[in-house]
Amino acid sequence: MASAPINIVAAAGGLLWRQSPRGPELAVVHRPRYNDWTLPKGKVQPGEGWLECALREVREETGFTAKAGSLVGCACYEAGDVLKVVRFWSMEPVAGPQPRSETEVDALRWVTPREALEMLSYEAERRLLGNFGF
Repeated sequence: MASAPINIVAAAGGLLWRQSPRGPELAVVHRPRYNDWTLPKGKVQPGEGWLECALREVREETGFTAKAGSLVGCACYEAGDVLKVVRFWSMEPVAGPQPRSETEVDALRWVTPREALEMLSYEAERRLLGNFGF
């Protein structure tokens, strides 16, 4: 029996973090369309590289321009009939905040890694964060 073709969607994002008096804090965003808390991420556009996409999505969803560090890893999950492959980089803000997209993201919170593990809606992102090792 032949299996159905798999549609793969490439996406990228960032673990945007900063130091605070509480220690490291991570940016998590709320998307009203899905009513979820997630790391900033989005689809790679035609002609765009993975890292370029990650930096753009972090800027659009958080309002912060960031510098990228190392590749943290990938999160893969099914979304309907597609397999999403999302590459994440460690990032630190270098400028901002600037106005951000209010249609895709209606809230941004800076939280500790422990708080992020409790807030994030998706297991794949919690695993990724757990492996990052603040």
